[in-house]
Amino acid sequence: MNNVVVTFSTDDETRRLIQEFIPDVVFIKGLSPKERIDAVRNASILLTWNINYELSPDEIKLLPGVKFIQLLSAGADHLPFAAIPENIVIASNAGAYAGAMAEHVLGMVLALSKNLMQGHTKLKKLEFDHSVMSGYIRGSACGILGFGGIGKSVANLIRPFGTKIYAVNTSGKTEEKVDFIGTLKDMDTVLKVSDILVVALPLTKQTRGIIGGRELGLMKRNAILVNVARGDIINEKALYEYLKNNPDFKAGIDAWWIEPFRSGEFRMNYPFLDLPNVLGSPHNSALVKETLGEAMQYAVKNVSRFINGKPVSGLIKRSDYI
Repeated sequence: MNNVVVTFSTDDETRRLIQEFIPDVVFIKGLSPKERIDAVRNASILLTWNINYELSPDEIKLLPGVKFIQLLSAGADHLPFAAIPENIVIASNAGAYAGAMAEHVLGMVLALSKNLMQGHTKLKKLEFDHSVMSGYIRGSACGILGFGGIGKSVANLIRPFGTKIYAVNTSGKTEEKVDFIGTLKDMDTVLKVSDILVVALPLTKQTRGIIGGRELGLMKRNAILVNVARGDIINEKALYEYLKNNPDFKAGIDAWWIEPFRSGEFRMNYPFLDLPNVLGSPHNSALVKETLGEAMQYAVKNVSRFINGKPVSGLIKRSDYI
């Protein structure tokens, strides 16, 4: 028997959606401490956002009985892998938020290219600077680091502008229409040619800090970088200093280095938002009401496939993180 335990808070609509695909499920929010312990001890499957905050240390120690963990998040870098037995199968919700995140990327690219924030700020000060030139993304080259669901969705949205797509993924192969496809070994080539660079990589031990001062220095001085993945993929100090010293270079930052989801707080070590060539958002590129419902359904269907012995998507390789 598969005992499915949901570790996060849910509203009635979400509960109905989950129970539509998984009739026998336990929602532990609101249970007494003893009931919670019993539920986790008897669980064979966990449906979770972030067990670091949703389960107590004592409850996490009960995970050896679990066979499968399904994440609602697209990334898995926040998991306490050392506390999770190696026999547990883990799946992320990769690709579930791709459409919403791609629109966020395009919004940031257009806002930065058109200098919308700078113009808005000047108008608030009653400065009518009609001389500011706007950028043009038509015919540009867009590099996409991480050509999974998000990267492909970005390509589909930006391609109609006549934009060339230079993509990087793990295999160096794709059936999508691109002008170049390679692996991380080809990243320098992509950096040099990109007018727009979109970071959509998972944060693993291989990608942590993969973009530093050297890599930024390879890019065009007037390029636009948008990160909707994880802050730690880019060296924070290097990016700040590059933006400060190269005002024509612009960055849209949705993913930060110290965020509540992983660190329990939001903090910046450098004053990025004081720079006129930076546009920030609070890592909410995926937070569209319709998308959240679709992502929940995506995850729940994956749990259903696991229960029924069918192949599941988004499988996590522990070796990528440990």
